[in-house]
Amino acid sequence: MSKNIQLLLIDPQNDFASPNGSLFVPGSDQDMIKVGKLINRLSKKIDDIHVTLDSHRLLDIAHPLMHINSDGEHPSPFTIISSSDYDNGVWRCTNPNWQSRIVDYVHQLEVNGRYPLCIWPVHCRIAATTRLNDGSEFCGHAVVLPVSEALVKWEEDNFATVDYCVKGSNLFTENYSILKADVPDPSDPSTQLNTELLSVLQEADEIIIAGEALSHCVKSSIEDVANEFDDSSIKKFIFLEDCCSNVPGFEGLGRDFVKDMKARGMRTTTSTDYLA
Repeated sequence: MSKNIQLLLIDPQNDFASPNGSLFVPGSDQDMIKVGKLINRLSKKIDDIHVTLDSHRLLDIAHPLMHINSDGEHPSPFTIISSSDYDNGVWRCTNPNWQSRIVDYVHQLEVNGRYPLCIWPVHCRIAATTRLNDGSEFCGHAVVLPVSEALVKWEEDNFATVDYCVKGSNLFTENYSILKADVPDPSDPSTQLNTELLSVLQEADEIIIAGEALSHCVKSSIEDVANEFDDSSIKKFIFLEDCCSNVPGFEGLGRDFVKDMKARGMRTTTSTDYLA
């Protein structure tokens, strides 16, 4: 009996993996070329492909517009906002009606202990097209072309459909992980545990892991999947070392994630060595 091989591809989108992207991760453009080649090479051997899509609005908990200081300024990208910043009035919510909700949120993030609230450049806006300096149109939310073309070919060759998994559209919580938001919203099922995806992944014999960024959405997604699996199942994870890059300045998070997951049983290889 052949193996059930699934690809879990995290956020292969223009805003992360194109040099024109608002949150371009250095090296990610080459990562995604390699992913496209892997999909084409292994087309008939891959049973399922799950592609996560970071999906935000201009107004988002981790975008500048949500927060404002006493001078009427919004935070610059990569500003870290702590609970004490809100408690002491360094920042407040631009909409006063949401103030208490944001205060509760930043406190809960610190209780969780995974990530602080980081303000990112506006990225992966749903259905948004921008115009580049050369006049061309650019959609940061879209999958980068080398991967998009390979996914279409895989669907054609296998008479199958790619499982596109949307995350991050709730403006009140961050959603680095595809399985659940950092602080789930009780009123929004999309922020709670994605049991449907989890059940499909549990059927796999091997789960190929690639995507962006290693330090954030890859790390959170795979940690959450691993924590829902029993320990013996983590050996299913096949991490492609040459198909993930870190957000600059957060390399330690990616490095520690790979070290910790290898200790739990995750295997590592490259896009050219896997099933070569």
